Amino acid sequence: MAPGGLGGAPLWAPEPLWHSIPHLTAFFPEAPPLRGPRPPEAAELRVAEGPWAAPRFGPHHRPVGLLAAAGVDPVEAALAVPPKPEALAAAAALQPLWPEPIEPRLLAATRWADPLRGRATDAASGLALLAEWRRQAAANRGIAAFLGMAGWKQAATAAAFAMDGPPPPFARTEAEALELARRQPGAIAVWATRAAPGLAERCTVAGVPLLWVEDGFLRSVGLGVDFIPSASLAVDAVAPHYDAGQASGLERILAETDFPAPLLTRAAALREAIVARGLTKYNLRRPAPTLPPSPGRRRLLVVGQVEDDASIRLGAGRIRTNLALLEAVRQAEPEAFLIFRPHPDVETGYRRGYVPHRAALRLADTVASGGDIGGLFAQVDALHAITSLAGFEALLRGLPVTVWGKPFYAGWGLTTDREPPPRRGRRLSLDALVAGALILYPRYCDPVTGLPCGPELLLERLAEPDSWPRLPPARRAFLPWWRQQGWWLKQARRFGLWQR
Repeated sequence: MAPGGLGGAPLWAPEPLWHSIPHLTAFFPEAPPLRGPRPPEAAELRVAEGPWAAPRFGPHHRPVGLLAAAGVDPVEAALAVPPKPEALAAAAALQPLWPEPIEPRLLAATRWADPLRGRATDAASGLALLAEWRRQAAANRGIAAFLGMAGWKQAATAAAFAMDGPPPPFARTEAEALELARRQPGAIAVWATRAAPGLAERCTVAGVPLLWVEDGFLRSVGLGVDFIPSASLAVDAVAPHYDAGQASGLERILAETDFPAPLLTRAAALREAIVARGLTKYNLRRPAPTLPPSPGRRRLLVVGQVEDDASIRLGAGRIRTNLALLEAVRQAEPEAFLIFRPHPDVETGYRRGYVPHRAALRLADTVASGGDIGGLFAQVDALHAITSLAGFEALLRGLPVTVWGKPFYAGWGLTTDREPPPRRGRRLSLDALVAGALILYPRYCDPVTGLPCGPELLLERLAEPDSWPRLPPARRAFLPWWRQQGWWLKQARRFGLWQR
């Protein structure tokens, strides 16, 4: 990496610089600046972002490109150097990545670092990250109000939609959200499952854009029902991705995108990393049970769901309950070895869809509850679901998947569809599906730095769950009582005393 006009002298960085750029050493892999009292022989480090200023996301600002000099203005020092032919060539090659003219002398003097991973990087990667950050910051400025976000989700939501200023307010009512959007023109971002019926029509009449927000497909290290916030969000300007009654933004991506080869290569690498690391939506950090042997019988994993979930209400067909799914699969596969997997949210007692153990075993050969579902995929031959994301996760691992509803991943020639979705029919490769669903559609927020990131970085964080911020003390103290209450609710469901 070029010295950037530092002249070889030892560098000392004042304490405020370390606080404003926590990853400062990443810009100087050859000789990190000194910290603490300034030695007499050391020159003071001065830095500037120059034209590569990173946007601010709420309280978080992390430079990506730095101009650095010893004791002088780094921009003036860089511009004082005549441009070299190699600098001109580099600027021309990188210009497509940047929306403004690139000054070759500034480019040649710039040091680059990845603030998410805290290590040096190159100009192409740095400019690509900055361009993506600028795009997301601009999109975030178009939001006037949030609606329907539970209190425990609000901090994570504000981080995911952060911008260079205070976050949009969280409205308590639809009327308040519409008033905020009229006062400060912009969109209402609503938590999709908490939107009142007819909200989209009322927003259209009012001339207010509406964004449907839901958990992403790579979510967290834990359950939402345990108040673990999501590190990825599905944000759709058309409809929730699970609403089979209309073509959502995700469906349009999958139906209309011409997936270029580099994007498919990236998707293939992402898919392979997910499988190699055993990652799923929730990553419960508990091993899945070992299934009993079933010599000579085809092993089918039947995945239960939350029965009053929006994906069932808007994406299911004739089969709408877990017991009905078990009955349908047993009828279709009378000789198969069926493994019923209850949904982990249902197992907490707080969500609907509980199937008593004895009732499940009248149709299934075993019940595999607890642990992470990823450990079950290697023990089965195929999977059946209504609309569960587990079907998508099974596709990533090369398992045959049969769906009895109309999830986003059905209808593209990759699944056996018992009730084929309307409108779809284009045949997609698995990597095209991954590119659309995991790269082009969601937005990701790094749980460590609070900055927008790509899915690859989130995979690294999911593989290192101890690096995630801990829940607030009050929430941690509340969880044992919450889980105990859930256990009692599950017993009430078991004995037919409570069905909500």
